[in-house]
Amino acid sequence: MFVQSKKFIEAHHGNKRDISVYGQEYTNTTYKLAKMNLAIRGIACNIGEMATDTFHNDQHKDLKVDFIMANLPFNQKACRAENELKDDSRWVGYEIPPTSNANYG
Repeated sequence: MFVQSKKFIEAHHGNKRDISVYGQEYTNTTYKLAKMNLAIRGIACNIGEMATDTFHNDQHKDLKVDFIMANLPFNQKACRAENELKDDSRWVGYEIPPTSNANYG
């Protein structure tokens, strides 16, 4: 997503210095790859202090942004959303996904 976003900005005569990437990644290996990928392309970022899941440890709770891109947690088994996320404000107006699989989120 980051590489394509940078290419899109440059193709539309924008400046990559005008964007900042905020986010987080669940798996440690992918977290490290994302940090490296953003650094070698010179894209300002804050992807959290550690690899963790956004459902249970949102590292950017008060962040307000202009655009959101997401790669949902497909096939993450044993999603504990029903009990642990019932009071999470991000689900207001939506149904909490069933506990069997995060795909429904």
